[in-house]
Amino acid sequence: MQKFITSSAEETEAVAENFARTLKGTEVIAMFGGMGAGKTAFTRGLARGLGIDEGVSSPTFALVNEYNGKFNVYHFDMYRVGSWDDLYSTGFFDYQDNGIMIIEWSENIEEFLPENHITVKIDILDENTRKIIIEGTDMRYM
Repeated sequence: MQKFITSSAEETEAVAENFARTLKGTEVIAMFGGMGAGKTAFTRGLARGLGIDEGVSSPTFALVNEYNGKFNVYHFDMYRVGSWDDLYSTGFFDYQDNGIMIIEWSENIEEFLPENHITVKIDILDENTRKIIIEGTDMRYM
């Protein structure tokens, strides 16, 4: 487990950018955190760390955004997913092992996450300060 305290969206992005350097290309990253916690900022930094220059935005209405860089990145938003049927309709299972899956609102699909997923929890401490906990990966290289 690795813990970070950040004081801005830019610092959250920097943590994720460093984290991206430890990835091998087929990870499932389950993100947990409330509205405005910084899940999309974290994803933006992760994408930058993988050489993705295009704008990263929350896939709230699209359900999944795809980005190409060092690895393919599939950015899911599970906010509106409430059942297995909903999850299946997103194509979620077709993306596994084809790149890095980063999933916002993972608490909505927790029972369907692969056993070896990486967990990123982001807690709001105050208006600008976030606590980020990353579990399930070897972080020695960060």
